[in-house]
Amino acid sequence: MASDRAPASPPLSGYRRKRDFLVTPEPAPAASKLTTSGDLSFVVQKHWASRLHYDVRLEHDGVLLSWAVPKGPCYDPTEKRMAIHVEDHPVEYSAFEGTIPKKQYGAGTVIVWDRGTWEPLGDPHDSMSKGKLVFRLHGEKLAGLWELVRISKPGDRQDQWMLFKKRDEWARPLAEFDVIKALPDSVTTHPQGLIEDREPKAGRARSRAEAELDLSAAIAAPLPAKLEPQRATLASSLPSGGDWITEAKLDGYRMLARVDNGHVRLFTSGGHDWTKKLASLAAEVGNLLVSSGWLDGEIVVLRDGLPDFGALQDAIDNAANREIVFFLFDLPYLDGMDLRNVPLWTRRALLARLLDGDRERIRFSQDFEAPPTRVFEAAAGLGLEGLMLKRRDARYESGRTQTWLKAKCRLRQELVICGFTARGGREGEVGSLLLGYYEGSEQGKRGGSRLHDAGSVGTGWDARTGRDLWRRLAPLEIDSAPFDIAVTKSRRWSRRAAGSERWVRPELVAEVEFAEWTADGVVRQASFKGLRVDKPARRVVREGGRTLTHALAVSQIKVTHPGRIIDPSSGVTKLDLARYYESVAAWMLPHLKDRPVAMVRAPDGIEGEQFFQKHVERTGMPGIKAHDRKLWPNHPPLLTIDTIEALMSAAQMNAVEFHTWNSTVRRLDKPDRVIFDLDPGEGVKWTHIQEVALLVQTLLTELGLQAWLKTSGGKGLHVVVPLTPRLDYDAVKTFSKAFVRHLTKTIPERFSATSGASNRIGKVYVDYLRNGMAQTTAAAFSARARRGMGVSMPVSWEQLPELKSGAQWTVQTAREYLSFQTQDPWAAYWTTVQSLASAIRRLQ
Repeated sequence: MASDRAPASPPLSGYRRKRDFLVTPEPAPAASKLTTSGDLSFVVQKHWASRLHYDVRLEHDGVLLSWAVPKGPCYDPTEKRMAIHVEDHPVEYSAFEGTIPKKQYGAGTVIVWDRGTWEPLGDPHDSMSKGKLVFRLHGEKLAGLWELVRISKPGDRQDQWMLFKKRDEWARPLAEFDVIKALPDSVTTHPQGLIEDREPKAGRARSRAEAELDLSAAIAAPLPAKLEPQRATLASSLPSGGDWITEAKLDGYRMLARVDNGHVRLFTSGGHDWTKKLASLAAEVGNLLVSSGWLDGEIVVLRDGLPDFGALQDAIDNAANREIVFFLFDLPYLDGMDLRNVPLWTRRALLARLLDGDRERIRFSQDFEAPPTRVFEAAAGLGLEGLMLKRRDARYESGRTQTWLKAKCRLRQELVICGFTARGGREGEVGSLLLGYYEGSEQGKRGGSRLHDAGSVGTGWDARTGRDLWRRLAPLEIDSAPFDIAVTKSRRWSRRAAGSERWVRPELVAEVEFAEWTADGVVRQASFKGLRVDKPARRVVREGGRTLTHALAVSQIKVTHPGRIIDPSSGVTKLDLARYYESVAAWMLPHLKDRPVAMVRAPDGIEGEQFFQKHVERTGMPGIKAHDRKLWPNHPPLLTIDTIEALMSAAQMNAVEFHTWNSTVRRLDKPDRVIFDLDPGEGVKWTHIQEVALLVQTLLTELGLQAWLKTSGGKGLHVVVPLTPRLDYDAVKTFSKAFVRHLTKTIPERFSATSGASNRIGKVYVDYLRNGMAQTTAAAFSARARRGMGVSMPVSWEQLPELKSGAQWTVQTAREYLSFQTQDPWAAYWTTVQSLASAIRRLQ
């Protein structure tokens, strides 16, 4: 939407024209004051309309200059966020929170995400006219210098700007701190206080790289024709102390640029010349102020700000490949000087100066001042491959060294493709790849290396890639396995498709991510990331080590193996799940407190083995209570989760789901609720499930019972009826059974009271068995161990028509949704007093 601000237009005319103030709760503008005295206010409103975005508003001349920012602000100066300049808003709008009705402009929910004062640097009128507005914020979440720059041209349909953080004492890398995810709530309901009063600035003393550069070890030397890159060793633990530079481990291809009198050539780590393949990128390097030199870095393609290895492969195969970005991290030679003996911090300082300025495709690989443990946690949380850690004073040494280390959140390396199977036994599409690696010299010298079986990978590609792999591998087919060392007993494909293997000459290399190495040298839980066309197969050896087991703190509970994938379909990691439970603890604990709990634990993720844990003599989980056997005679101790410490302990021990009894430990034999689990059978449309839920509510209302609704996190819905705990389980279960049978008798085409898939085809099974002694149901806010990681979300009956599925909210989206909820739809649930006595009589 183009800006409505024009000299001929009355103030706020665009704002008035778009709104019906008899319908919308948004404030109608009062008489606008064109001058403002005192501090200027700003507000950032989080607006969930057709899609989520953030509205940045700056007070000036009695109105709020406004931009819609889809991705929201970011403290990382390298992150430039699109900002659409929209109509000015009245200053009264800065306090607005509420829901704009459907069919109104901007229909959706609005909260005040941040607020405070702002200071323009320069004259705002002149800055807006020139399309460059620099300002300082003093907010509860945002602080420091920011800039808005117009990027649209005259006549464009939208007035497009870019919002980004200026480099100052508040700037922080996105991998270290994402303010959008870290602080999602309204500052009206969750006030923070000014960040400048709450936190010390992120500034620091001048680093050695910012001090006088140490070039004493530089040597005048001609530019070498070739340069073997320095390589990193896999780390077994994070180094301590301040003598290390920490960078993100980028998910791409290593690339070195040689510049000689302005002529640029690009080389892979194996020495292959890719200049013609990446001609446009070479031209970009040629624009740097370098007459001669070697520049070392990594090429990537970014998707949502993160490297995407598969997208990089597609870009390389595309002649245009304009999406490829070259992140530079070292400068071994520059303008006639050999810098290899110069300390790394000096080489990087020179490189940073060389790259100063805005470039989209040639960027400096930033390092992070935070401790490696904190950066590692952030990298794991973002799904990055890991970290690079380099000794600050290290010289540049070709080959693998101990002064460069790589710390992986999840194991990943190149493996040789030694064979394949067909998907579903049909020709033309690869179903799995059979892998190997060389034992012996890293250089792959024939005299000392043998090809070792590494197992297989069967996930990570779509049908198109599967067909492309087939076309590449079919011409390489040979009669027998190429392995010198075979380990068939551990290979999953041998059990799944024995005899269907098709062997190939070991020439192609795959990038594979996996959970761990087995004892016999086979990868476990592998996922294909792409082909490595830059690395010869004979150089592929097994990398030692494991993923870092460094524990990361979440609410004082240590989360080990934070990068372990819980759900491959969504990419949710163990740390993601732990952070989700931490973020919803205040909502979830009332539904858990004092109730016996059964946990679904998945140590190897939801696609691995899962098991229920209901009892244990000693939990080994801090905070979780194991109740005395006397509570339930002749049974093992029951468990309860009453605190955030207990909840996080369970998450650390790989608990995914939490199921609770219908009674508390205080009155174990007297349930205080009835639950009806609406479970759709095959062929049931979602609209039918919604109708069934309304029918259940209607009958309960006729029986004088109030009920509350929540999604199951799976396919269906849960209807929950609170009770005064007077009747025992037998009586409550008898009522629920009679209730369900009445439904099935009255509307047999909609309801089934009999379990089993064949009995519920086209019907909704209403499970009353959940109301028996020791039976459990997924608790509110519990994640579900299913693809997508849906969560059980309490909702109001008014929301029912708007629901799209029983798994509408997931581990990745639920917390964002909750940030907009100003009222608890279950608020009255906790104080409702009702019994079944009257309902039983009416039902009979």
